[in-house]
Amino acid sequence: MRIPAHSVCTAIRDDIVAGVYERGGRLTEELLARRYGVSRVPVREALRTLEAEGFVVTRRHAGACVAEPTEQEAADLLEMRLLLEPLGASRAAQRRTEAHLKVLRGLVRLGQERARRGTSDDLRSLGGWFHETLAQATGSPALTATLTQLRHKIVWMYATEGPADPVEHWAEHGAIVDAVARGDGERARAVAARHTERATAGHRLRFTPGADRTDRAERVRNSQHPVNTPSLRH
Repeated sequence: MRIPAHSVCTAIRDDIVAGVYERGGRLTEELLARRYGVSRVPVREALRTLEAEGFVVTRRHAGACVAEPTEQEAADLLEMRLLLEPLGASRAAQRRTEAHLKVLRGLVRLGQERARRGTSDDLRSLGGWFHETLAQATGSPALTATLTQLRHKIVWMYATEGPADPVEHWAEHGAIVDAVARGDGERARAVAARHTERATAGHRLRFTPGADRTDRAERVRNSQHPVNTPSLRH
């Protein structure tokens, strides 16, 4: 696959989140450059960015590897989201534009329609788009970037069950947008807090605590294969 140099970081991050590269697997510049059809320079820059974001670590004698977050680090992400998602909704109520509202309302209509019909195949992607737009509506590049990074990491570390009641789930999205449209920051914060807390209950770790240490010796022995092939699970 060939992609623009400026998109290398996004492509590698997306592949890490999707499980193309397993936790602890090596990431060599040469093979990544070949995979994405770019030179090693943008790959090197992407790995530095991903290390700063926590998706990659540099190990002595191994180089860049996919990070292996602990169970506590994973739990911390959910706690951070419980604090930051409501803050984002409150800020969006103060700073959103009409363009943001138009997109948010359109997504809520689509989500509610599909939830009522029981066609849930694309509800997850619609939900992701909703929360991305809400984060952009905060008018804060730092908060938007943090919320986006949190979502990526949570998807990477957790398997999520669909909401027990998709109709109610999307009604909560609609209530958030109503508060944002009215400029009611406190209401937006409260509804988003309740929504985030309910959604968090459906998260289950993708990895077994302690398994990383057990598997690490095997990965080291096989470290001559710098980039992992996609797992059959994906």
